[in-house]
Amino acid sequence: MAELQFREAIRAAIDEEMSQDEDIFVMGEEVAEYDGAYKVTEGLLDKYGSKRMIDTPISELGFAGIGVGAAMNGLRPIVEFMTFNFAVLAADQIINHASKARYMTGGQVEIPIVFRGPNASAGQLSATHSVSYDAMYAHFPGLKVIYTSEPADAKGLLKSAIRDDNPVLFMESEQMYGLKGEVPEEDDFTIPIGKAKVKREGSDVTVVAHGKMYHVATQAAEKLAKEDVDVEIVDPRTVKPLDIETIVKSIRKTNRCVVVDEAHPFGGLAAEVGYLIQREAFDYLDAPVQRVTLPDTNAPFAKNLFDEWLPSPEQVIDAVNTVTYRK
Repeated sequence: MAELQFREAIRAAIDEEMSQDEDIFVMGEEVAEYDGAYKVTEGLLDKYGSKRMIDTPISELGFAGIGVGAAMNGLRPIVEFMTFNFAVLAADQIINHASKARYMTGGQVEIPIVFRGPNASAGQLSATHSVSYDAMYAHFPGLKVIYTSEPADAKGLLKSAIRDDNPVLFMESEQMYGLKGEVPEEDDFTIPIGKAKVKREGSDVTVVAHGKMYHVATQAAEKLAKEDVDVEIVDPRTVKPLDIETIVKSIRKTNRCVVVDEAHPFGGLAAEVGYLIQREAFDYLDAPVQRVTLPDTNAPFAKNLFDEWLPSPEQVIDAVNTVTYRK
């Protein structure tokens, strides 16, 4: 095992895939000369040159469209957005073209493209820079959505995403780029898309959490362990396709569930997971599913308000106490 930062794990995945396939190239704002806004692509320009590491103008719709066209013609682009908050400008290319081209051509056109970059909040950057878009893109057929929480998952799933012949949105947290974790050093480490993972074994309650919220759930679980509450944590890793089977298997053991999601409550991933649980595991539930989400309001700028706005370990503990009738 090698200990890598989150950004280093992503870089390693891109580097390994680019070294094996000359059809892969990276494009986006500041990915080349500046080594990436978050230093994810550091050193790749020197290694692969300006034909495969391409700095773009500040025009998300334009360079996303170029990427989709390149994918239609047999190349395998990796399109970096400085944040998915800015990728709203490219949503037409992602939703109306990348997601639908294979369907509308009867399978004659493949779209092997990865759109990647930071998702959700990134500290004290206020409302227009603090939205989680994974559930929004997961709404559309033809798109795969990945939102990882640890360096090993980031490397293994990004390699799989780059090899996939369908459009994949690979979402990261800006606040986790410096997060360190052990990553396997095997020659070709990959993780299949669509497989959740039980990251903490427990017997009293299942907590489903991904992205930054996995770490919030872990903090809550560690505090609850001191009160003899045994929390199991399932990280979906892939938002779509969602591995509901692993989640249901955990609930059959614990009989209780809390879903934690750094998104607004209405129409979010927590709502979908809650519905699927009651459809697939209703008879195993000893309490209604609880969810911990953002409030139904935009992100404030003031730090004290922003900290209150984000889901917290204390909110997770409160939800766990509710489903275990300890409250």
